[in-house]
Amino acid sequence: MVAEKRRGLGFAACCLASALWGCGFFFGKIALAEMNVGAMVFYRFLFATLALSPLLVTHRPGLNRREWGVLAGASFLGIPVQFLLQFQGLHLTTVSHASLMVGTMPVLLAVGATLFAQERMDAIGWVALAGSTTGAALIALGGHSGRPGEASLAGDLLVVASMFIALFWLLGNKQLMERHSPIVITAYGTAIGMLMLCVVVPVLFGAPPVAHVSMKAWAALAASGFLCTAATTLLWNWGMTQVPASQAGVLLNMEPLIGSLLGVLVLGERLGPSAWVGGGLILAAAVTLTTRSKTRVKEEMAL
Repeated sequence: MVAEKRRGLGFAACCLASALWGCGFFFGKIALAEMNVGAMVFYRFLFATLALSPLLVTHRPGLNRREWGVLAGASFLGIPVQFLLQFQGLHLTTVSHASLMVGTMPVLLAVGATLFAQERMDAIGWVALAGSTTGAALIALGGHSGRPGEASLAGDLLVVASMFIALFWLLGNKQLMERHSPIVITAYGTAIGMLMLCVVVPVLFGAPPVAHVSMKAWAALAASGFLCTAATTLLWNWGMTQVPASQAGVLLNMEPLIGSLLGVLVLGERLGPSAWVGGGLILAAAVTLTTRSKTRVKEEMAL
Protein backbone atom coordinates (compact mmCIF):
# COMPACT_ATOMS: atom_id res chain seq x y z
CA MET A 1 0.00 0.00 0.00
CA VAL A 2 2.85 2.37 0.84
CA ALA A 3 4.50 1.64 -2.52
CA GLU A 4 1.22 2.24 -4.39
CA LYS A 5 0.67 5.48 -2.50
CA ARG A 6 4.15 6.73 -3.41
CA ARG A 7 3.57 5.66 -7.01
CA GLY A 8 0.38 7.73 -7.07
CA LEU A 9 2.19 10.70 -5.57
CA GLY A 10 4.94 10.25 -8.15
CA PHE A 11 2.46 10.45 -10.99
CA ALA A 12 0.83 13.49 -9.36
CA ALA A 13 4.20 15.23 -9.07
CA CYS A 14 5.05 14.55 -12.73
CA CYS A 15 1.60 15.69 -13.82
CA LEU A 16 1.86 18.97 -11.89
CA ALA A 17 5.38 19.54 -13.22
CA SER A 18 4.18 19.05 -16.79
CA ALA A 19 1.23 21.38 -16.23
CA LEU A 20 3.56 24.11 -14.95
CA TRP A 21 5.95 23.50 -17.84
CA GLY A 22 2.94 24.19 -20.07
CA CYS A 23 3.08 27.81 -18.92
CA GLY A 24 6.70 28.16 -20.05
CA PHE A 25 6.02 29.05 -23.70
CA PHE A 26 3.35 31.53 -22.61
CA PHE A 27 5.71 33.38 -20.23
CA GLY A 28 8.55 33.00 -22.71
CA LYS A 29 6.64 34.76 -25.47
CA ILE A 30 5.97 37.69 -23.13
CA ALA A 31 9.66 38.07 -22.31
CA LEU A 32 10.80 37.52 -25.91
CA ALA A 33 8.84 40.61 -26.94
CA GLU A 34 11.46 42.71 -25.07
CA MET A 35 14.71 40.72 -25.20
CA ASN A 36 16.59 38.09 -27.16
CA VAL A 37 16.47 34.35 -26.53
CA GLY A 38 19.75 34.24 -24.60
CA ALA A 39 18.68 36.96 -22.17
CA MET A 40 15.30 35.32 -21.60
CA VAL A 41 16.85 31.92 -20.79
CA PHE A 42 19.54 33.59 -18.64
CA TYR A 43 17.03 35.40 -16.45
CA ARG A 44 14.72 32.38 -16.27
CA PHE A 45 17.50 30.29 -14.74
CA LEU A 46 18.78 33.15 -12.62
CA PHE A 47 15.40 33.27 -10.86
CA ALA A 48 15.34 29.47 -10.66
CA THR A 49 18.81 29.37 -9.09
CA LEU A 50 17.80 32.00 -6.54
CA ALA A 51 14.78 29.91 -5.61
CA LEU A 52 16.89 26.76 -5.18
CA SER A 53 19.92 28.40 -3.51
CA PRO A 54 18.83 27.61 0.09
CA LEU A 55 18.95 23.91 -0.83
CA LEU A 56 22.62 24.27 -1.78
CA VAL A 57 23.30 25.23 1.84
CA THR A 58 21.10 22.63 3.52
CA HIS A 59 22.00 19.62 1.35
CA ARG A 60 25.55 18.32 0.90
CA PRO A 61 26.06 16.85 -2.58
CA GLY A 62 28.09 13.72 -1.79
CA LEU A 63 28.85 12.98 -5.46
CA ASN A 64 32.05 11.29 -6.55
CA ARG A 65 34.19 12.53 -9.46
CA ARG A 66 32.42 10.43 -12.08
CA GLU A 67 29.01 11.51 -10.84
CA TRP A 68 30.02 15.17 -10.95
CA GLY A 69 30.98 14.59 -14.57
CA VAL A 70 27.61 13.00 -15.35
CA LEU A 71 25.78 15.87 -13.62
CA ALA A 72 27.84 18.51 -15.44
CA GLY A 73 27.26 16.81 -18.79
CA ALA A 74 23.52 16.44 -18.18
CA SER A 75 23.27 20.07 -17.02
CA PHE A 76 25.12 21.32 -20.09
CA LEU A 77 22.80 19.42 -22.42
CA GLY A 78 19.65 20.15 -20.44
CA ILE A 79 20.11 23.86 -19.72
CA PRO A 80 22.30 25.89 -22.11
CA VAL A 81 21.91 23.61 -25.12
CA GLN A 82 18.30 22.45 -24.77
CA PHE A 83 16.72 25.71 -23.60
CA LEU A 84 18.59 27.97 -26.00
CA LEU A 85 17.63 25.72 -28.91
CA GLN A 86 14.03 25.33 -27.73
CA PHE A 87 13.34 29.02 -27.25
CA GLN A 88 15.17 29.99 -30.41
CA GLY A 89 12.74 27.62 -32.08
CA LEU A 90 9.81 29.24 -30.26
CA HIS A 91 11.06 32.64 -31.41
CA LEU A 92 10.89 31.42 -35.02
CA THR A 93 7.59 29.54 -34.87
CA THR A 94 4.23 29.69 -33.12
CA VAL A 95 3.24 28.44 -29.69
CA SER A 96 0.92 25.89 -31.31
CA HIS A 97 3.68 24.46 -33.48
CA ALA A 98 6.15 24.45 -30.58
CA SER A 99 3.62 22.59 -28.45
CA LEU A 100 3.15 20.03 -31.20
CA MET A 101 6.88 19.39 -31.29
CA VAL A 102 6.99 19.00 -27.49
CA GLY A 103 4.33 16.32 -27.92
CA THR A 104 7.08 14.10 -29.40
CA MET A 105 8.91 13.98 -26.05
CA PRO A 106 6.88 11.18 -24.38
CA VAL A 107 7.62 8.85 -27.29
CA LEU A 108 11.32 9.74 -27.17
CA LEU A 109 11.42 9.26 -23.39
CA ALA A 110 9.66 5.90 -23.54
CA VAL A 111 12.01 4.64 -26.26
CA GLY A 112 15.04 6.08 -24.46
CA ALA A 113 14.02 4.48 -21.16
CA THR A 114 13.57 1.15 -22.93
CA LEU A 115 17.00 1.37 -24.57
CA PHE A 116 19.07 3.00 -21.84
CA ALA A 117 17.24 2.60 -18.51
CA GLN A 118 16.30 -1.09 -18.89
CA GLU A 119 12.57 -0.44 -18.65
CA ARG A 120 9.89 -2.49 -20.39
CA MET A 121 6.46 -0.98 -20.94
CA ASP A 122 3.49 -3.26 -21.58
CA ALA A 123 1.05 -3.03 -24.49
CA ILE A 124 -1.43 -0.91 -22.50
CA GLY A 125 1.33 1.59 -21.78
CA TRP A 126 2.32 1.88 -25.45
CA VAL A 127 -1.33 2.34 -26.50
CA ALA A 128 -1.78 5.05 -23.84
CA LEU A 129 1.43 6.71 -25.02
CA ALA A 130 0.25 6.71 -28.63
CA GLY A 131 -3.15 8.08 -27.62
CA SER A 132 -1.60 10.84 -25.54
CA THR A 133 0.76 11.89 -28.29
CA THR A 134 -2.11 11.90 -30.79
CA GLY A 135 -4.03 14.10 -28.37
CA ALA A 136 -1.12 16.52 -28.16
CA ALA A 137 -1.02 16.75 -31.94
CA LEU A 138 -4.76 17.37 -32.15
CA ILE A 139 -4.56 20.15 -29.54
CA ALA A 140 -1.67 21.90 -31.23
CA LEU A 141 -3.31 21.70 -34.65
CA GLY A 142 -6.63 22.83 -33.21
CA GLY A 143 -5.25 26.07 -31.74
CA HIS A 144 -5.42 29.13 -34.02
CA SER A 145 -3.77 32.41 -33.11
CA GLY A 146 -5.31 34.30 -36.01
CA ARG A 147 -1.82 35.29 -37.22
CA PRO A 148 -1.00 32.95 -40.09
CA GLY A 149 2.49 32.68 -41.47
CA GLU A 150 4.39 32.84 -38.18
CA ALA A 151 5.30 29.15 -38.12
CA SER A 152 8.52 28.03 -39.76
CA LEU A 153 10.17 24.70 -40.51
CA ALA A 154 13.42 25.93 -38.97
CA GLY A 155 11.70 26.82 -35.69
CA ASP A 156 9.85 23.50 -35.55
CA LEU A 157 13.04 21.51 -36.19
CA LEU A 158 14.91 23.41 -33.46
CA VAL A 159 12.22 22.48 -30.94
CA VAL A 160 12.41 18.83 -32.03
CA ALA A 161 16.20 18.92 -31.66
CA SER A 162 15.81 20.29 -28.14
CA MET A 163 13.54 17.34 -27.29
CA PHE A 164 16.24 14.86 -28.31
CA ILE A 165 18.72 16.69 -26.08
CA ALA A 166 16.25 16.84 -23.19
CA LEU A 167 15.99 13.05 -23.32
CA PHE A 168 19.61 12.64 -22.24
CA TRP A 169 19.19 15.32 -19.56
CA LEU A 170 16.21 13.51 -18.02
CA LEU A 171 17.78 10.05 -18.21
CA GLY A 172 21.11 11.32 -16.85
CA ASN A 173 19.34 12.85 -13.87
CA LYS A 174 17.34 9.66 -13.33
CA GLN A 175 20.55 7.63 -13.23
CA LEU A 176 22.05 9.93 -10.59
CA MET A 177 18.87 9.90 -8.52
CA GLU A 178 19.19 6.16 -8.05
CA ARG A 179 21.95 7.01 -5.54
CA HIS A 180 21.31 10.64 -4.59
CA SER A 181 18.43 12.83 -3.46
CA PRO A 182 16.32 14.52 -6.16
CA ILE A 183 16.83 17.77 -4.23
CA VAL A 184 20.61 17.48 -4.59
CA ILE A 185 20.49 16.67 -8.30
CA THR A 186 17.97 19.45 -8.98
CA ALA A 187 19.67 22.20 -6.97
CA TYR A 188 23.26 21.49 -7.99
CA GLY A 189 22.35 20.66 -11.59
CA THR A 190 20.50 23.96 -11.96
CA ALA A 191 23.37 25.90 -10.36
CA ILE A 192 25.89 24.29 -12.71
CA GLY A 193 23.69 25.07 -15.70
CA MET A 194 23.37 28.69 -14.57
CA LEU A 195 27.16 29.03 -14.35
CA MET A 196 27.39 27.71 -17.90
CA LEU A 197 24.80 30.25 -19.07
CA CYS A 198 26.94 33.02 -17.53
CA VAL A 199 29.65 32.05 -20.02
CA VAL A 200 27.61 31.02 -23.06
CA VAL A 201 24.95 33.77 -23.21
CA PRO A 202 27.24 36.85 -23.26
CA VAL A 203 29.40 35.23 -25.94
CA LEU A 204 26.52 34.20 -28.23
CA PHE A 205 23.87 36.85 -27.49
CA GLY A 206 25.61 39.74 -25.72
CA ALA A 207 25.07 40.96 -22.17
CA PRO A 208 21.47 40.47 -20.93
CA PRO A 209 19.65 43.83 -20.66
CA VAL A 210 18.62 45.29 -17.31
CA ALA A 211 17.26 48.72 -18.24
CA HIS A 212 14.18 49.24 -20.41
CA VAL A 213 12.63 45.92 -19.35
CA SER A 214 9.00 46.29 -18.30
CA MET A 215 7.52 44.94 -15.07
CA LYS A 216 5.36 42.66 -17.18
CA ALA A 217 8.46 41.02 -18.66
CA TRP A 218 10.16 40.76 -15.24
CA ALA A 219 7.03 39.12 -13.82
CA ALA A 220 7.00 36.64 -16.70
CA LEU A 221 10.68 35.86 -16.15
CA ALA A 222 10.18 35.39 -12.42
CA ALA A 223 7.24 33.07 -13.02
CA SER A 224 9.30 31.14 -15.56
CA GLY A 225 12.12 30.73 -13.07
CA PHE A 226 10.19 30.01 -9.89
CA LEU A 227 7.22 28.04 -11.24
CA CYS A 228 8.26 26.69 -14.65
CA THR A 229 11.85 25.77 -13.74
CA ALA A 230 12.63 25.44 -10.01
CA ALA A 231 9.29 23.96 -8.92
CA THR A 232 8.86 21.81 -12.04
CA THR A 233 12.35 20.30 -11.90
CA LEU A 234 12.01 19.43 -8.21
CA LEU A 235 8.59 17.87 -8.79
CA TRP A 236 9.63 15.99 -11.91
CA ASN A 237 12.90 14.66 -10.48
CA TRP A 238 11.17 13.41 -7.34
CA GLY A 239 8.36 11.88 -9.39
CA MET A 240 10.89 10.08 -11.59
CA THR A 241 12.23 8.28 -8.50
CA GLN A 242 8.78 6.84 -7.82
CA VAL A 243 7.60 5.78 -11.31
CA PRO A 244 9.27 4.45 -14.49
CA ALA A 245 10.49 7.14 -16.86
CA SER A 246 8.57 5.64 -19.78
CA GLN A 247 5.28 5.93 -17.86
CA ALA A 248 5.99 9.39 -16.49
CA GLY A 249 6.74 10.56 -20.03
CA VAL A 250 3.10 10.40 -21.10
CA LEU A 251 2.26 13.08 -18.53
CA LEU A 252 4.51 15.50 -20.41
CA ASN A 253 1.62 15.90 -22.80
CA MET A 254 -0.15 17.96 -20.15
CA GLU A 255 2.15 20.72 -21.41
CA PRO A 256 0.41 21.35 -24.75
CA LEU A 257 -2.95 20.91 -23.01
CA ILE A 258 -2.19 23.72 -20.54
CA GLY A 259 -0.66 25.85 -23.30
CA SER A 260 -3.86 25.56 -25.31
CA LEU A 261 -6.02 26.49 -22.32
CA LEU A 262 -3.87 29.57 -21.71
CA GLY A 263 -4.35 30.52 -25.34
CA VAL A 264 -8.12 30.28 -25.00
CA LEU A 265 -8.53 31.89 -21.56
CA VAL A 266 -5.79 34.53 -21.69
CA LEU A 267 -4.90 35.20 -25.33
CA GLY A 268 -8.40 34.81 -26.75
CA GLU A 269 -7.49 32.00 -29.13
CA ARG A 270 -10.17 29.58 -30.34
CA LEU A 271 -9.95 25.80 -30.19
CA GLY A 272 -11.67 23.63 -32.74
CA PRO A 273 -13.34 20.26 -32.10
CA SER A 274 -10.09 18.37 -32.77
CA ALA A 275 -8.38 20.21 -29.91
CA TRP A 276 -11.12 19.28 -27.44
CA VAL A 277 -10.88 15.65 -28.58
CA GLY A 278 -7.13 15.86 -28.11
CA GLY A 279 -7.55 17.06 -24.54
CA GLY A 280 -9.83 14.13 -23.83
CA LEU A 281 -7.26 11.71 -25.26
CA ILE A 282 -4.52 13.13 -23.06
CA LEU A 283 -6.58 12.85 -19.91
CA ALA A 284 -7.79 9.34 -20.81
CA ALA A 285 -4.25 8.21 -21.56
CA ALA A 286 -2.97 9.64 -18.26
CA VAL A 287 -5.67 7.82 -16.28
CA THR A 288 -5.09 4.57 -18.19
CA LEU A 289 -1.33 4.72 -17.79
CA THR A 290 -1.40 5.40 -14.07
CA THR A 291 -4.06 2.79 -13.23
CA ARG A 292 -3.70 -0.04 -15.77
CA SER A 293 -0.20 -0.11 -17.23
CA LYS A 294 2.51 -2.10 -15.45
CA THR A 295 5.91 -0.96 -16.62
CA ARG A 296 8.76 -2.86 -15.00
CA VAL A 297 12.54 -2.73 -14.99
CA LYS A 298 14.12 -5.58 -16.95
CA GLU A 299 16.74 -6.31 -14.30
CA GLU A 300 14.02 -6.67 -11.65
CA MET A 301 12.04 -9.04 -13.89
CA ALA A 302 15.03 -11.35 -14.15
CA LEU A 303 15.36 -11.72 -10.37
